[in-house]
Amino acid sequence: MTQAPRLVLEPDVPDFLDLPWETPISGWDHHRLVDMPTGIHRHPVVFVAYEEGVFAIKEMPLRLARNEYSVLERLQHRTTRCARPAALVIRPWIPPDEEQAAAVITRFVSHGFPVRNLVGGHTFGPRRKQVIDAVAGLLVELHLAGCFWGDCSLSNLLYRFDAGAIEAVMIDAETSQIYESLTPGQREHDLSIMIENVAGDMADLAVAGGGGLDQADLDLGEDIVARYEDLWRILEEAPVIPRDESYRIRERLKQLNELGFDVDDVVIEPGPDGNLVQIKTVVGGRTFHSDRLYELTGVEASENQARIILEDVHWWLARKGAQTDREKRIAIVQWLTEWFEPTLEKMGDFPGSDPIQGYCDMLNFRLGMAAERGSDVTNDEAFEAWKAAGFPGFPLE
Repeated sequence: MTQAPRLVLEPDVPDFLDLPWETPISGWDHHRLVDMPTGIHRHPVVFVAYEEGVFAIKEMPLRLARNEYSVLERLQHRTTRCARPAALVIRPWIPPDEEQAAAVITRFVSHGFPVRNLVGGHTFGPRRKQVIDAVAGLLVELHLAGCFWGDCSLSNLLYRFDAGAIEAVMIDAETSQIYESLTPGQREHDLSIMIENVAGDMADLAVAGGGGLDQADLDLGEDIVARYEDLWRILEEAPVIPRDESYRIRERLKQLNELGFDVDDVVIEPGPDGNLVQIKTVVGGRTFHSDRLYELTGVEASENQARIILEDVHWWLARKGAQTDREKRIAIVQWLTEWFEPTLEKMGDFPGSDPIQGYCDMLNFRLGMAAERGSDVTNDEAFEAWKAAGFPGFPLE
């Protein structure tokens, strides 16, 4: 007899009722199953395809499933760097502590790949700094959002290319908790768990590659923490300035925006000296450039991609001599229809899966052409030269 589960669905997702929920997902043989890149999971995971997109289904005991769904549901309003929940599935006919009792369905992270695969591959050396920056930035953003992860590891992270950097994405939250804010002790504990997990991951990868522990990059977690602490220190700074040097307030906001962080509030408090004030900033999510790009153009991109594309938009506005708001609105429409969208249509030739990343790669190539020539280069000319060169990406530092 077919047994129907209880489902809690997010908006704009399928109902998933056509899937064979009466059997464990590891035994499914269904036309909706698709193979997608994935890392190591402690619970069974499969992927299914619908018109609305590809979704990951992870099976686990009910308590863990409810917690993960709740955490991801709350986090999706605070950060773009976590898996987006689609549904919670409960099988009421199975005891709640059994592995098959429930499942969490999330949207597949577009253009995302397991960090563990990157770290274990031959390109990791040149990308080590990118991994450190990406994971440290993700942990800072999660902690700002009040999220104690509790299980950060290379297996629980995806990465996707983000212009000349990479972006880390959290995909497992079964052990996580959301608080109004985290104490220093909670943040330190979360970082300690990460260090231990990452060291274990690196040891496993070294052994799997035929080496010994002496070849494992056991300092990777410690280096992530060092970068994390640098970022946290910058965010917590509360500089004291003379009252007549208000330009330093703008400098402080620019510094935070360049790191990608939105500033929700600026509080100016009088200092001990009547001539001094202290600047305190309340920092929001790391979406400053992506929010600005979407606001101006409607183009969705990750943070570093958006920063690169915004430079292209501003170059176009200067080229058109747009000064007034009306002139800028018209010029942005022209940028979309004459410049951006025609180039994006050509990205079918691009070997990568993310056309926005391809556009950023092409912009970087175009910049090099223009610098060498000493004059502007059109997108059409740059694209053909970039294609002929084999679609090179950003150089690794």
